Amino acid sequence: MTIHHQPDREAPGKDLIDAVRAFNRFYTRQIGLLDEGLLKSAFSLTEARVLYELAHRDDLTATDLGRDLGLDAGYVSRLLKKFERRHLISRSTLASDARQSSIALTKAGREAFAPLNKDSHNQVAALLSRLPASEQHRLVKSMRTVQGLLGESAEPKVPYLLRPLQVGDIGWIIRRQGMLYAQDYGWDETYEALVAEILSAFVKSFDPKWERSWIAEREGEVVGSVFIVRKSDQVAKLRLLYVEPSARGLGIGKRLVEECIGFARARGYKTLTLWTNDILTAARHIYQAAGFKLIEEEAHHSFGKDLVGQTWDLDL
Repeated sequence: MTIHHQPDREAPGKDLIDAVRAFNRFYTRQIGLLDEGLLKSAFSLTEARVLYELAHRDDLTATDLGRDLGLDAGYVSRLLKKFERRHLISRSTLASDARQSSIALTKAGREAFAPLNKDSHNQVAALLSRLPASEQHRLVKSMRTVQGLLGESAEPKVPYLLRPLQVGDIGWIIRRQGMLYAQDYGWDETYEALVAEILSAFVKSFDPKWERSWIAEREGEVVGSVFIVRKSDQVAKLRLLYVEPSARGLGIGKRLVEECIGFARARGYKTLTLWTNDILTAARHIYQAAGFKLIEEEAHHSFGKDLVGQTWDLDL
């Protein structure tokens, strides 16, 4: 029998409570929650949040809103009546329960919400733009940590994010690719050495105008990556595509390749090329689906195995 011990809990000290309260005061001031109307609009923060829920979810009831937003039923009822008087919402009786009504935004409601949503987007964009890219991702990662610790999950449209290369990523990618290819295909340490050589050269000679990296991150952990390097004025090379086993099936590999193609086209390259091995079937399927064509293949002995290397090109 396995005994599960509950983590020790104790009342927080005054210093911790004061620190959280100080952060709350700081953040509410940063995003303007102390203003009379949210984002200089006619709506309070709670009203704006209800409009957001109605704009992004279907078949909501007053009960749903109260439960999901932690609001008193009476308060929700008064707020919705206010919206009705302003013709921002409409109600229709639920077929499954005649006692409940489905609430939806009217055309006027969506028109009222649109500038609020845009202003909120622009406000956060301005806030983040004060930081360099690496610090933007650090901030978002910290916010997700807070959400996770306090028991509220984030709401990403996709369960990962893409970001630029950061200090520490190179070592991680070398180690993980070496381990994964050893586990999956029995490749020896010479493959890990090759990855180290490629990434070392990438960092040392990096040209941001013509080259780029994408790191896929999920719940604060690196789960995939890909690199583009300049081969010539006309040709870019896609290198070292990989996705962690725990993150496969989320479309990360496909997305990373799409990012490479978009970047190469935007920079004016005529061809995007890559080299792979025929046993890497999942990667080859992604390349084929993206329009790459097999140009040539050749048997070789590398990484302790007899392999068939392949060159694939995409005309841009």
